[in-house]
Amino acid sequence: MPLCGLRVVEFTHMVMGPTCGMVLADMGAEVIKVEPIEGDRTRHLLGAGAGFFPMFNRNKKSIAINLHHAEGAAVVRQLAQSADVVLENFKPDTMAKYGLDYGALSQVNPKLIYVSHKGFLPGPYEHRTALDEVVQMMGGLAYMTGRPGDPLRAGTSVNDIMGGMFGAIGALGALIQRGITGRGQEVQSALFENNVFLVGQHMLQYAMTGQAAAPMPARISPWGVYDVFTAGDGEQIFLSAVSDAQWRTFCQVFELNDLLADPRYASNNDRVRERPSLMPVLRERLARYPAAQIAQMMEANKLPYAPIRKPEELFDDEHLLATGGLADITLPDGARAGQTSKATLFPFTMDGQRLGVRLDPPKLGAHTNELLNGLGLDDHQVQALRQAGVVA
Repeated sequence: MPLCGLRVVEFTHMVMGPTCGMVLADMGAEVIKVEPIEGDRTRHLLGAGAGFFPMFNRNKKSIAINLHHAEGAAVVRQLAQSADVVLENFKPDTMAKYGLDYGALSQVNPKLIYVSHKGFLPGPYEHRTALDEVVQMMGGLAYMTGRPGDPLRAGTSVNDIMGGMFGAIGALGALIQRGITGRGQEVQSALFENNVFLVGQHMLQYAMTGQAAAPMPARISPWGVYDVFTAGDGEQIFLSAVSDAQWRTFCQVFELNDLLADPRYASNNDRVRERPSLMPVLRERLARYPAAQIAQMMEANKLPYAPIRKPEELFDDEHLLATGGLADITLPDGARAGQTSKATLFPFTMDGQRLGVRLDPPKLGAHTNELLNGLGLDDHQVQALRQAGVVA
């Protein structure tokens, strides 16, 4: 695997930092997750947070250490000094309290690559506490996602996940540069700046047109047919025709010859301007068909469409099952600990292969003995640390 032989020590929690670690782990790195004695808090979250730990911590090893204990902090510093890459996503100055900041670690290991995941890059906001929802609200994404007057966060941890991915991209770039210069560096990735990058297309829309971008539900679509329709059986389906060739095919398939001949709808831009007159007619005509028939007709004629799916329905998606897009993991915590579930893999292949699961999301401290033995501590010394409450 591309990162085989690379050691990563991860001081992370929640989603952003763990995502970065998972990218590196899936690509073959040995990723060591350093957890507090009581475990990463996401192991025990309820509701929308229940999937965080099993989703973002596969292919990692877990060591549980009490950093507040002097011996625990010393062991962790030794572990971090053995790393090629260190990841963290705690508040500014937290890592320095334990001698685990980039300045301290790089003095011992100048080849170290240190990736910090923060709410904000250094500047006026850097000491604010950030969450995905916070930066979505202040960074324009919630405004663009919701209806006018009703800002709405996106339906997944989009900034946390992408912020972790950008951290991994920075780490990979730093690894290449280290191969040239022999020296490491610090990489920083931030939630707010990630969010601003996501809304950059809307910022540039304003720069190009002088008109502010409207929230997505109220936007002027660049395509004449690009919307959710209700079929005759009450099911919803997304349909689109984004080119003039697709519009011709769409009209032929659904016997809309009068609309095809109407000069008001001759080009895509014409159809965009005439959406107020066009869409009610299309909704009425398409309501004659059940959703399954519409889907069949769209697919047979290579027109873009989509059923409206819920996340839990994707476990049975025929394409994901056929292409290996889902892999088995063993759940590590909670009422269903020990049960097997499918989990999503990264959406790319290398040499024709998906990057799979080598290690299940670890139970708390599952690799403590193994990793401490690797630092030169024998089983008796590890057991003494365990009895003293230094490790779990």
